[in-house]
Amino acid sequence: MAEDRAYYITTPIYYVNDKPHIGHAYTTIACDVIARFMRLDGRKVFFLTGTDEHGQKVEKSAQAAGRQPLEFCDAGSANFKELAKALNISNDDFIRTTEPRHIKSSQAIWKALEANGDIYLGSYAGWYAVRDEAFYAEDELTRNADGKFVAPSGAIVEWVEEPSYFFRLSAWADRLLQFYEANPDCILPPARRNEVLSFVRGGLKDLSISRTSFTWGVPVPDAPGHIMYVWLDALTNYITAVGYPDTNSEKFKTFWPADLHMVGKDILRFHTVYWPAFLMAAGVAPPKRVFAHGWWTVEGRKMSKTDGNVIDPHDLIGTYGLDQTRYVLLREFPFGNDGDFSRKSVVNRINGELANGFGNLGQRTLSFINKNCGGVLPAPGARTEADAALLDQAYALPEKMRTEMGLQAIHQALQHWIDVVNAANRYIDAEAPWALRKTDPARMGSVLWVLAEAIRCLAIAAHPFVPDAADKLLDQLAVAAAARNFAAIGPQGALQPGVALPAPAGIFPRLQEPAA
Repeated sequence: MAEDRAYYITTPIYYVNDKPHIGHAYTTIACDVIARFMRLDGRKVFFLTGTDEHGQKVEKSAQAAGRQPLEFCDAGSANFKELAKALNISNDDFIRTTEPRHIKSSQAIWKALEANGDIYLGSYAGWYAVRDEAFYAEDELTRNADGKFVAPSGAIVEWVEEPSYFFRLSAWADRLLQFYEANPDCILPPARRNEVLSFVRGGLKDLSISRTSFTWGVPVPDAPGHIMYVWLDALTNYITAVGYPDTNSEKFKTFWPADLHMVGKDILRFHTVYWPAFLMAAGVAPPKRVFAHGWWTVEGRKMSKTDGNVIDPHDLIGTYGLDQTRYVLLREFPFGNDGDFSRKSVVNRINGELANGFGNLGQRTLSFINKNCGGVLPAPGARTEADAALLDQAYALPEKMRTEMGLQAIHQALQHWIDVVNAANRYIDAEAPWALRKTDPARMGSVLWVLAEAIRCLAIAAHPFVPDAADKLLDQLAVAAAARNFAAIGPQGALQPGVALPAPAGIFPRLQEPAA
């Protein structure tokens, strides 16, 4: 049975000075698919996304653009709100770290850390990457062709010396390791967990958590001239959105700790080391899981503004279609791994699995009913072994997909779905209702009903991935809105014979293959 408890999922909050690209779309779509899946499975979902708007990088970008920081952030945040709308994202909240509710929350967690003795005043001297908003030890750095030190991310680092408040991160290594051991799935995929364990076992140093060399940030309470380290501010967004510091509120008690923070692998350390340490030090439970997915390359090359191969998600939608884009980004390679965007592969996947596979299955079944059954769903007769095999496979989809989605194995969930699509296409070819029309009309009706029922289950299961197309197909099957959920997949929600069906229409047009 589906769990009825709440489910809280978050994207990372995106830098306002970034231009939305395929990487942002990938993370957001993945979270949207999981959120929609959980809703269809009877869960009470809270889905958060938003923008990260403080820090030296933002301040410098605003200055370069000749704008005030907040004006600059307003424009950048609007780009990500528009991306969410364009991708048909079902987020319940969009948070901005410049909002009063977030400043209040960030200052509250600071005070909690301070009250518990985990903050002290000192001075910082070390290497800092403005682009990453991160500190690095010298043994993590390499030199580029110009002789400058660069971080593992490729960002230039600079030497910084200034007064700073510190968080006693060094005191939390053993407690973090105990938390990881007690919650073996709190970091996924396993390779990322191993990476974090290695880092923490290597020893943790206290973390500088305030800056005095610039002003665009959350003011440190009772410490004029200091602003909060942007990552302490940014990470706090996840609890701001559920009502922190009011930990007794219904919203906080319902949704915290978060079930899933979805992040790119480049920000793994912040979410799996700093964030749980901050929370535990403040007396708040850490999130249940952080999943770090991989990076995209394009036609075998790393995405780069210099190379001009950064992919705009709006271009993908215009070229391939919205639902097709959503589907193919999550189907192309195992979720969690790095992957390559190949136009030829994308078109082949869309044509093979959506247009020729699922779309054609629905189109030819419903067109045949429209033409040969007067547009009325026929009644099934005695169920054959072949009928039962297909229906059993279709009815098993929720349980199979639930297991995979629970581990964020989105590609595996989709594989279960496409297996049923392929089974239904084999069934229609083997049963040949076009031949039965002349030799055994009653059997033809049974076959068509079984196909329509399998398509109903497939459309409901596909809804998190391709919501518009799934709804169009369910409309053509005259499935009521209230019956479009996983609880309806099975005999209890089966299609009723004798119902008049609307005229069928295709849902996935075939795309032209790109030139070699």
